[in-house]
Amino acid sequence: MSTITHKREEVGVSQKVSPRGTFLKIADAVKSQIEANPEMTELPSVANLMSAHGISRGVALRAFGALREAGIAEPVAGGRWRVLRGSDDADRRPLADRIAEIFVTDELKVGVPFPSASALSERFGVARPTVAKVLNKFEAAGLLSESRQGKPRTVRALPDREERPEP
Repeated sequence: MSTITHKREEVGVSQKVSPRGTFLKIADAVKSQIEANPEMTELPSVANLMSAHGISRGVALRAFGALREAGIAEPVAGGRWRVLRGSDDADRRPLADRIAEIFVTDELKVGVPFPSASALSERFGVARPTVAKVLNKFEAAGLLSESRQGKPRTVRALPDREERPEP
C-alpha cells in the first residue's frame, strides 16, 4: 500500500482524494501541462494518461470529458484529442460548412478557380485528405469541376442554387 501511495503522490494525486474527484485532479494536471507548454497541440493518449497517473481508462476518459466541457480540448478522428487555444475554438462548424462559406467570403463566381486542397488545408488547419473529401462532395453535388492533376477545380455553381430546381 505504501508503494501505491508513493506512486500517486509522485504524479500529483493524493491517496486521500475520493475516486469521484480523481478525474478532476487529472484534468487540472493536464490543463497545467497545456498552459506550461504553448507548443502542445495534442493531449496524451488514454494509455499514457493511465500510466502516468495510475488511473483506470474510465477515469482518463472522464478527465478528457472535463477538458472538453471546459473548452480546453476536443476529440479528433483516431481516438486522439487536440488542444484548443484562443482562436482554435472560434469556429466549431463542420469543415464542409466552413469551406462552403468560401464561395461567399471570397466572392467566387462560376468559372473561376477554387482554392486547392493544400491551400484549404493550411487555411483551416486540417489534413489535406480531409479537405479533399469535402471537395469531392462539392464536386459530386455539381458545385465544383472535376479534380485533375495540374488543373485547379473551378466553380460550376454557387451553393445557394444547389437545392433550387432550375426552370
